[in-house]
Amino acid sequence: QVQLVESGGGLVQAGGSLRLSCSASGLPFSNYVMGWFRQAPGKERQFVAVINKSGVNTNYADSVKGRFTISRDNAKNTVYLQMNTLKPEDTAVYLCAADGGVYTAYYSSRSQRYDYWGQGTQVTVSS
Repeated sequence: QVQLVESGGGLVQAGGSLRLSCSASGLPFSNYVMGWFRQAPGKERQFVAVINKSGVNTNYADSVKGRFTISRDNAKNTVYLQMNTLKPEDTAVYLCAADGGVYTAYYSSRSQRYDYWGQGTQVTVSS
């Protein structure tokens, strides 16, 4: 049974930082492209960041480039999202997802690509 469990969310003031973690089990983690998405109330799910299987290649949404960093530790079956200089518009539920296909910068930003999803962790940024 595949499980993706996010943690690290919370309430932070604008300009602050948070580090999200997503721990995976039940799948060969190093064989999966890992992505972070977010969803705010009443809005569509939005791509945030993706990292390829080895961790060498990454891609980010324009709205988070230069502020967020995705990384992974295949030995720990965990993917991370370091979020700096947070803004109120970053407020959302953040979800991690796993894709067993081939990484491409374009297609790996599409939520339809992903096979497994976590439940999400809430991030709230106050102004």
